[in-house]
Amino acid sequence: MAQFEEVSQKSKLHPKPEGLALQYGTAGFRTDAKHLDHIMFRMGLLATLRSKKTKSTIGVMVTASHNPEEDNGVKLIDPMGEMVTAVWEGYATQLANTEQDSLLKELKDIIEKEDIDMSEPASIYVGKDTRPSGASLSRAVLDGVSSLGGKTHDYGLVTTPQLHYMVCCCNTHGCYGSPTVEGYYQKLSQAFLQLTQNKRLLVDGANGIGALKMREMEPFLRSKLQVVLSNDSSSGKLNHMCGADYVKVQQKAPQGMNMGVGECCCSFDGDADRIVYYYTDSKGCFHLLDGDKIATLISTYLKELLTQAGLNLQIAVVQTAYANGSSTRYLEDVMKVAVCCTKTGVKHLHHAAQEYDIGVYFEANGHGTVLFSKAAQKQIQELVKDPNTNDERKRAVKLLESTINLINQTVGDAISDMLVIETVLAIRGMSVQDWHAIYTDLPNRQLKVTVSDRRVIDTTDAERRAVTPEGLQDAIDSLVKKYKTARSFVRPSGTEDVVRVYAEADTQVHMIIMLIIYLNIFNCKCIFSVFMCRKTLIVWLMRSVWLCIVSLKELETSQNLYTNQAFMQAVSLNPSSEIYEYCKCTVD
Repeated sequence: MAQFEEVSQKSKLHPKPEGLALQYGTAGFRTDAKHLDHIMFRMGLLATLRSKKTKSTIGVMVTASHNPEEDNGVKLIDPMGEMVTAVWEGYATQLANTEQDSLLKELKDIIEKEDIDMSEPASIYVGKDTRPSGASLSRAVLDGVSSLGGKTHDYGLVTTPQLHYMVCCCNTHGCYGSPTVEGYYQKLSQAFLQLTQNKRLLVDGANGIGALKMREMEPFLRSKLQVVLSNDSSSGKLNHMCGADYVKVQQKAPQGMNMGVGECCCSFDGDADRIVYYYTDSKGCFHLLDGDKIATLISTYLKELLTQAGLNLQIAVVQTAYANGSSTRYLEDVMKVAVCCTKTGVKHLHHAAQEYDIGVYFEANGHGTVLFSKAAQKQIQELVKDPNTNDERKRAVKLLESTINLINQTVGDAISDMLVIETVLAIRGMSVQDWHAIYTDLPNRQLKVTVSDRRVIDTTDAERRAVTPEGLQDAIDSLVKKYKTARSFVRPSGTEDVVRVYAEADTQVHMIIMLIIYLNIFNCKCIFSVFMCRKTLIVWLMRSVWLCIVSLKELETSQNLYTNQAFMQAVSLNPSSEIYEYCKCTVD
């Protein structure tokens, strides 16, 4: 076939390095940009096949989100603006890793498995963030699409959520909005202007695409929101010592932001699909309001409106294992809101949220949104139009209607989420300090440990319990039960050979002890061997437990842990600079 001949010829311009293997994960492909040219070409091919299969427009976003500027990546967007399905994630991995001489065979296999009519037209929307590598990599995507006869609309520089939004708008034939950047600004700003008063907010743009788009959107907000933008891409490196991920992980303010005492501040990540809030108090202490706090604020607001409107709709908050235990207890015990826990990854949260009339989902990192079922939206719209609705119910249901228009339901969107948060705070008359005081987070920390093979760790119960290696979960349980409200888990990364470790407890001291014990366990290389000895695991764990527990009373009364002999002995068992430095700065 002629089109396959064109694929064969163009693929030679985008050769695959021998031996390179990558996996399409929740975030798509991400790695050093210099390894991605062939990936981009092949994702252009795959997006074209997906478009022909679904008879819809498909999106291809060139971004590596919160990763360093030297990296890049790509993710595919399905017709309703959602993540591509798991089966097609598998095709992406297969196609990416196929050697050059087998590329056409792999393409034909996908076409045959999916029964794709190659005579169908294909439409692809392409966007990129501000990374220097983005221009050449997006051209490789365009090459892939054109070689299979697809048509493209290259939006150039857009946020990831904007491309998701425009794909959805196109495939709903304008029902969700106009598939343009200006249409996005108009829909969100009109809803915001109906809902809020004049406000001021300090925004860290992570030196990324979100900063550029925030500048473009400002005229649409008509000064109702005065944005003081820092890390605005005029100078500084993308995501370097700034952005939502930096603030969340380091739990401190980004460089380049001049914060006054008590001022409300927020940070986007590199492609503007995450957001976190924060402020400093009169003592100079930094206070973070992450995805857990965002989900709590929004779900509480929505539940109050549902009650006032007299609507019997089920609202639930979807969390992952990383959600702080205090947030879960507040939602379930105080607000009486249903909480569902699912595996880490936006696609899992999004899918779970679709099971409810209103599903609020936010990962602790600040990535999330709110989904309204079609039935819920219909009830709200009918009540707005009902002439017999009294004033209180009418006000509440109109607020719900405008809030729906303010939310980008396709994916987590820092700009949209920011406008929703500012609206809720204004309507409820809350300051950022009031919001932070809703509940107190348990002290917590997450770390990652490099391993030779992450697959040795297998989990269940939404990744909260380890199934393998044998004995590991029993050891964790033995550790956790020593402390009040403690919780801890270990899970393998979905994209790289690291194991992620999370611990929370009622005090900083207890939380640090648990991390030391974990790191001592992981420092024993045999634990990550397929020939792991269960006895060795238990011996290492019990040694660490004994070392920390026997001196617990002394540790609890010590104000300076790194002068405490037992603490230093525990740290010396695992000479990890990361845990040592963290323990020092935490206690200081």
